[in-house]
Amino acid sequence: QVQVVESGGGLVQPGGSLRLSCAASGRMFSISNMGWYRQAPGKQRELVAAITSGGSTNYADSVKGRFTISGDNAKNTVNLQMNSLKPEDTAVYYCNVRVIGRAQGYWGQGTQVTVSS
Repeated sequence: QVQVVESGGGLVQPGGSLRLSCAASGRMFSISNMGWYRQAPGKQRELVAAITSGGSTNYADSVKGRFTISGDNAKNTVNLQMNSLKPEDTAVYYCNVRVIGRAQGYWGQGTQVTVSS
């Protein structure tokens, strides 16, 4: 089907930056949109940022001005540039890929982001 793999997580100090990457692979598919979600301990998974194949983006209010999502249609990848990181950004970040003609999205296994001094 569609395989989704995230990378780029790690430990960073408050105010620092990280760049997450998500790559989708499979036989034949056309991506409708890709999004980044995060889940902190004891909390629900929430949308952080999303981008359509046409380049339209949206962001959670908590990350506007700090995070930037971008994509490369030719490579079926999406990136999340995270700047001015805060401790409350600490979470497992998951990539979700939706494709044309399929109701359910495809999830990666997640990558841990820890913001701590």
